[in-house]
Amino acid sequence: MIPQMVANAGITAVTDILTETVENWERMMTVNATSTFLCYKYSALQMVKQGCGGRIIGASSMVGKQASAGSLSYSASKFAVRGLTQAAALQLGRNGITVNSYAPGAIETPMCLIESSAVGYIGQPENIASAVSYLASKEAHFITGKFLIQQVPNAN
Repeated sequence: MIPQMVANAGITAVTDILTETVENWERMMTVNATSTFLCYKYSALQMVKQGCGGRIIGASSMVGKQASAGSLSYSASKFAVRGLTQAAALQLGRNGITVNSYAPGAIETPMCLIESSAVGYIGQPENIASAVSYLASKEAHFITGKFLIQQVPNAN
């Protein structure tokens, strides 16, 4: 079995540049970006030590590609995950470790802030699981530094 780690923790909130506090900003960055960095770092250290490659996968978001006006801090934190993923992929590839992130659209969880999407319904956690399973598979050995977008936002 290929060693694998999925950093999937995250929080969200509606935030605005005029009213956001440093404390809320730091909490969002800590949970969404710093925790992902720590997961990447310590899983990479173990994978390098074991010497058999691996798969590192992180949760970003659609707003890690196109920011949302109502999600200042969340957007910034998910852009950070995207950059971290790309840099780590470049550094770890020589060790046989791929690093990718996935960017779901609206998924039916307690954090979901919208009611519809481009496909006309809210995705289910199982939709994410299938994409992550592929990125963790041996078949994905040549995919690294990618930002897997799972659906486009609602155009309405």
